[in-house]
Amino acid sequence: MYGLTNVNRPARKRFGQNFLCDQNIIQRILDTIAPRDGELLIEIGPGRAALTKPLIEDGTDIIIVEIDRDLVADLGQDFAGRENLQIHQGDALQTDFGALAKGQPYRLFGNLPYNISTPLIFHVLDQENLPVDMHFMLQKEVINRMVSGPGSRNYGRLSIMVQNRCEVSSLFEVSPESFDPRPKVDSGFVRLKPRPEPLSGTELEPALDQVVRQAFSLRRKTLRNALSPILSADQILAAGIDPGLRAEQLELVDFFAIARQLSA
Repeated sequence: MYGLTNVNRPARKRFGQNFLCDQNIIQRILDTIAPRDGELLIEIGPGRAALTKPLIEDGTDIIIVEIDRDLVADLGQDFAGRENLQIHQGDALQTDFGALAKGQPYRLFGNLPYNISTPLIFHVLDQENLPVDMHFMLQKEVINRMVSGPGSRNYGRLSIMVQNRCEVSSLFEVSPESFDPRPKVDSGFVRLKPRPEPLSGTELEPALDQVVRQAFSLRRKTLRNALSPILSADQILAAGIDPGLRAEQLELVDFFAIARQLSA
């Protein structure tokens, strides 16, 4: 692909590897991220370095986080002596990205393994030092869930908790043919820009998460039934919400109101 030593290294299913190989999509991603001079980028899962190499050659400061030790060895060999590259071998789900950045503002991006994409996003959002923005290749279905609003079958916990913390933009779709090996699902590229503070306020987040989890665990039930383990119908009414509604019919602010009742 770029004359790298790992260009033919086979993907490992246990790491959820699907290497990006479409030059048009690679360039589109680079143009979308468009790093400026002096910015620090952290890449999750560089794989065969399809995105990493052009960024390094453009002089971008980049830290890569890769769990596959063989790929780490290849990357260390291919980019030996590059002062603008740091290689971190480890599990992204266990990585403190703010600590890697050493307090410097950073931008996060990657072609994420689809089997860990949702927990990884929550892992990042739970950290103290949030990235300036995030650009991820994800399963199209997951992106649809992130951007969905009330009334959609895709609307759920992921929609609410991510939108509470971030501005979310679905940017473009990517076909299976753009990867090696080809995934069995369609993909997409998304931008997440963390808000300075959650729309709900930080203190309300634990109660909000509890309400949303409970409400969507029985999404076809009314709030009266779905939330009965944690709230009464009278408490839901006190929040200004009809307990005869279902979770998928509520706006974010409605969930905030119910969470305040639980918190109180």
